[in-house]
Amino acid sequence: MNLTVKAAGKTDIGVARKNNEDNFAYDLRRGIFVLCDGMGGQAAGEVASKVAVETVIDYFHHRLKHSKTPVIGKTFAGMSGRAADLANAIQMANLSMQEVVTADVRRTGMGSTIVAVCVEANYFSIAHVGDSRIYLLRESRIQQLTNDHSLIMEQVRRGLITEEEAEKSGLQNVIVRALGSEESVEPDLADHEFLRDDVLLLCSDGLSKFVSEDVMLDIITRSRDLETACADLIEAAKAGASDDNITCLLIQAVDRPWYERLWRS
Repeated sequence: MNLTVKAAGKTDIGVARKNNEDNFAYDLRRGIFVLCDGMGGQAAGEVASKVAVETVIDYFHHRLKHSKTPVIGKTFAGMSGRAADLANAIQMANLSMQEVVTADVRRTGMGSTIVAVCVEANYFSIAHVGDSRIYLLRESRIQQLTNDHSLIMEQVRRGLITEEEAEKSGLQNVIVRALGSEESVEPDLADHEFLRDDVLLLCSDGLSKFVSEDVMLDIITRSRDLETACADLIEAAKAGASDDNITCLLIQAVDRPWYERLWRS
């Protein structure tokens, strides 16, 4: 198959917050998509997510310059070059955030989650740190591709509590892994194949905690376009009493137009 992607994203301050600490950006030409949810007082969360998003996008704008640069920190055997690039970009984002804190102590304690996707031909790689999520919609089904780096989900994975108990816990916002909290950060990475009409949903927890997977699936599959789907997802989160910023980014695999196939042949 000869596939390309189209995308749309939207962020909203929500109904309870005074500022928006979420951020996202994408570059269709380079196949990079990133979404962050910042945290920290004195507007530090806004700064954290902005620095992280801009650093990752900038890395892929200059990827050739970094082509011989080893992955910073832990190496990931068996992963694709796309995944290695995501790992490096996220490590650089982590370093950039620490530089901001060094330059301005008022930013101490700032941090951010991150989810990122790199698309190349009929394949895509994902990376994440924190509790923002990536979902795959394929053949009328939805699957979460990421595992939250949160205290409550760690307890679920260890069998200490059930998922039903986790949904009612007051500890849902406790993150055990985030950008900016340590000198280096270890993202989770994975490689996947893209199929025609697949849709990836990247979102902050202001959406995922207040909209069920079934509702996400229904909204995206019945929407006339990705822009409408993003707007409807945000409205669903508000209707579900979301008390956070709400951000979503949709990526859809589609057939490459005939004129692009002709030009590339």
